Formats: sequence, structure tokens, C-alpha cells
Amino acid sequence: MKAGKKVITRRDFIRVGSCFTMGSLMGLPLVRSVQAKSSDKSRVVLVRDGNVIDSGGNLSPGVLEDMLDKAVTALMHTADPVSAWAQLVKPSDVVGIKTNAWYHLPTPEQLEAAIWMRLLDAGVKKGNVSADDRGVLGNPVFQRATALINVRPMRTHHWSGLGTLLKNYIMFVPSPWKYHGNACERLGAIWQLPHVAGKTRLNILVMLTPLFHGIGPHHFSRRYTWRYCGLIVSRDPVAADATGARIIQAKRNLFFGTEKPISPPPRHIPEANVRFGLGNSQPDQIQLIRLGWQKDLLI
Repeated sequence: MKAGKKVITRRDFIRVGSCFTMGSLMGLPLVRSVQAKSSDKSRVVLVRDGNVIDSGGNLSPGVLEDMLDKAVTALMHTADPVSAWAQLVKPSDVVGIKTNAWYHLPTPEQLEAAIWMRLLDAGVKKGNVSADDRGVLGNPVFQRATALINVRPMRTHHWSGLGTLLKNYIMFVPSPWKYHGNACERLGAIWQLPHVAGKTRLNILVMLTPLFHGIGPHHFSRRYTWRYCGLIVSRDPVAADATGARIIQAKRNLFFGTEKPISPPPRHIPEANVRFGLGNSQPDQIQLIRLGWQKDLLI
């Protein structure tokens, strides 16, 4: 080691990731003419279990169901998951589960199944539930949906910086590319469209094996994923995405050994807060509840 060279510890990297994200990612220059709808803190639950993925890379449905149940129960302040889901949906609801079909890192079928089960437990009729991604505009259930459950894996993204819960609704418009300008900063506008506005009951950001780095529009490498074994659950998509973004940034800093900003900056997250009033993006606006496995939490 050269004389005078500073030894940077893992703690330093985590601190850098957190501070950088708070100071830059969540503090991008924004239009300040619109305030977030609520000054209350957004409740976000991060649940992890190191046993959700086995040594062969396979998901354990039972462990995943348990993670979802613990997260939703904590989020809704209830004693059991059935009561929690009963607060989210009514038997009369028509529910669209908005998934993500990107073949490298899709919404896990096991998680879809767990959500279906809990919706049925809450009394929703089987024929009034559908899971879809690219076909939502033509899906009969989504066309008459009164409630939406938003669930997708977190990953870096060529146009928006991050593929997030906010971005997951881009399939609700017929021309998604129209929202690609300036790092997709206008994604929040989609959430204000009549067939979407006010319908989202729960957001689940899948952090099981997130993709923290990519090169080009369709790049994917397992080298840039890791077993984080987590779910981020919230009624506020902005707060959930902001929390996931902080974890991704911290992981990038650790992996590359230096500050490695998400590129392009995911402008759509703070814009959804300040410009579109969809939720809270700043860490001090978020009540983060950490459940389960704490190793290498990164936040």
C-alpha cells in the first residue's frame, strides 16, 4: 500500500452511497411549483430472508409467501395477513396485478401466486383478478379494474436510470416511447391518467436479485446481480422506489470501489414527488421498517 493512501472501509462505502443518494439522486434540480400531496411520512417495509433463494438459485415459494405476509402485515398494522389484505381490497373489487415480463428478470411467478392467494383470501372473486404486463390495455380485467397491485423487480435501465415501480406503469399508455425524454422524467404523468389514477392499493418492489449495473438498452449480466433476498413494500410507489434506489447506489459504490452514480440519474423518482405529487422521495419523508435478515443491508 502506498504511503498516505487512505484505507476505505465497507462502512465508508455504505456512507458514501447513502449520502450521495440523499444529496444527488434525491436532490436533483427540480421544478418546485408543485408540492407533494402529503407532508406525512410514507411507511415503507423492507423485508429480507436469506433462505428465499437456495444454493441452486431457486426461489422457495413458502419463504417468499412468508416474506410478503410479514411485510404487508407490518405495513397495515394488523395481526395477520388476511386482515391486512382486507384493508387493501374489497370483495367487490376487480384487481389487476401489474407485473413485469422482461425475460432476464421478470416478476417471479411464485410471488404472483402469493398475491393471488391473498386477494382470494380477502374475498375478491377469481374471475376478477388478472396478472399482466404488456397486454394491460387490452386485458378485460384491467379494463374494468377498480384496484391495482404493482409488482416488479428493481434493475438499472438504459433510458430511465432505474426500472422502478413508477416506470412499471408505462404499459398503460399506447406509446411508451413518448415518455423516454430526459431520462423518463415524466413517468409520473401516467399515474394521473383516468384509467390508473387512485387505483393502486399496494406496491411491491422485488429486490431478490436486483440488477445494479447495465451497459446499453438490453444488456444483462448475472455478474451485476446479487442475492439481496428482499422485498420493498409500500402504498407509496415513490417512497418504495427511492428506498430501492438508495440500495442500488450503495451496491454500485461497493462493487466498483468508488462513487458510481446511477446513469442516467433516475429523475422520474424525485419528479414524481415534487412535480406530480405522487409520494415522498426524500429519506426524511420515509418511515423505513426493516424486517428479517440484516446482513449487508446497505441502508
